[in-house]
Amino acid sequence: MTPIVLIPGLLCSAEAFAPQVAALWPYGPVTLASTLEGETIAEIAANILASAPPRFALAGISMGGYICLEIMRQAPERVIKLALLSTSARPDTPEQIAPRRALVAKARSSDFPALLAMALGAILHPAHQNDPALREINVRMGLTVGLEGFARQTEAVIGRIDSRPSLSAISVPTLVLAGDRDPLMPADSSEEMAAAIPNARLVVVTECGHASTLEQPEAVNRALIEWITD
Repeated sequence: MTPIVLIPGLLCSAEAFAPQVAALWPYGPVTLASTLEGETIAEIAANILASAPPRFALAGISMGGYICLEIMRQAPERVIKLALLSTSARPDTPEQIAPRRALVAKARSSDFPALLAMALGAILHPAHQNDPALREINVRMGLTVGLEGFARQTEAVIGRIDSRPSLSAISVPTLVLAGDRDPLMPADSSEEMAAAIPNARLVVVTECGHASTLEQPEAVNRALIEWITD
C-alpha cells in the first residue's frame, strides 16, 4: 500500500480533504500535512518532508499545489505519484499581490469570521456560494489557521517562485485537476501544467469553483482513486 500525503491550501485545515481521506484510506495510510510552520513555500515544504514517510504519493490543493511543486524540487526521489488540484505553476503577478495584502490588512482591521464568510463568493462556483455547509467549513478552517497564519501563508504565496521551468523534470505519474469555473485559477494554467509535465493527465470537474475537494468531492475522489490505483 502506498502512503499518501495531502497538503491543504491557503486558509485551509485538514478539513479541506475530509471527503478524500475516507475515499483514499483503503489504498494506503493517509497523512494530512500541516502548513502552519514556515515563512516561505520552501520552508513549509521542508517541514512537511521532515515528517513525511520515506516515499509517498503526494497531492495538494491551491497553495498546497505550490508546496507540492517545491517538494518535487527538494526531494523528487521520495515522491511516487503527484496530484495537483486547483492550482498553478505560475508565480503571482503584481496585480495579484496588491489585493492579497489588502485582504490581510482588511482582516486585521475588521471582523475576521465575517470576512471569511464574505470571501467565499470569490472562490466557489455560483451554484455553491449560498451552501451553508460549505460556508461553515470554510469559516471554521480559516479560524483554525488564524489571522497570523493567514498573514504568514499569504506572504509565502506571494514570494513563491515560478515553477514552470521545473515542470518538465517531473517524471512520476501526475494528475492535474481543475474546476471548470475556478475564479482564481484559469483553465489555461491547468492545461499549461498538464502539457508541460510528462505522464500528466488533466481532469476538469464540472460545476466546480476553486474549492474542488469540498465542492465536488465525489468527482475529485473518483479522479484520485484512479490516480492512486493506476
